[in-house]
Amino acid sequence: MTLLTEHEQRQVAEAIARVERETDAELVTVLAARADDYTYIPLLWAGLLALLLPGLINYYPGWLNAHQLLLAQWVTFIVLGLIFRIPSITTRLIPHQVRCWRAANLARRQFLEHNLHHTNAETGMLIFVSEAERYVEILVDRGISQKLNDDVWQSIINDFTRQVRNGQTLQGFLTCIEACGEHLKQHVPATHERNELPDRLIVLS
Repeated sequence: MTLLTEHEQRQVAEAIARVERETDAELVTVLAARADDYTYIPLLWAGLLALLLPGLINYYPGWLNAHQLLLAQWVTFIVLGLIFRIPSITTRLIPHQVRCWRAANLARRQFLEHNLHHTNAETGMLIFVSEAERYVEILVDRGISQKLNDDVWQSIINDFTRQVRNGQTLQGFLTCIEACGEHLKQHVPATHERNELPDRLIVLS
């Protein structure tokens, strides 16, 4: 997984600037490497499997005494805890619902932290991507949601998500921004020049 280079980030910023010239919407884009470090996940799975070890050993009565069994549990916990910390393995251990929940939670925090709910015309819009979770979300303030239903963004989100899964994050951003711009300039057209929020891509590594 590789976050975008500076040149690629500039391409995203330029795409935002082009859209904002034709709409009152204020776009902010955020790219996160991952929504959480999930440090508890390896320990949770390692602990669970270590606790299940006595049940498995019961199939071989007399194989280990109590002290040996306790030692085996500790060794199992430590070894699996280290193995499960490998990022590619950790990701597979996290339930899909948990990954989506953490990514959605981070997206909403970013919406608030970047003051997208405080623009003059309530036209803030966040395009959020978390690469590790393969998660994409578009959040908009009331000035946009009153004119465009959330269903409008879903097909754009689905296309972007597929591109992230295929390692095409840059193209996904460019296509998404352009597609959003088509809707915005029609329903939230530019009434005067404004630029309340930064056009750059915000990267959370």
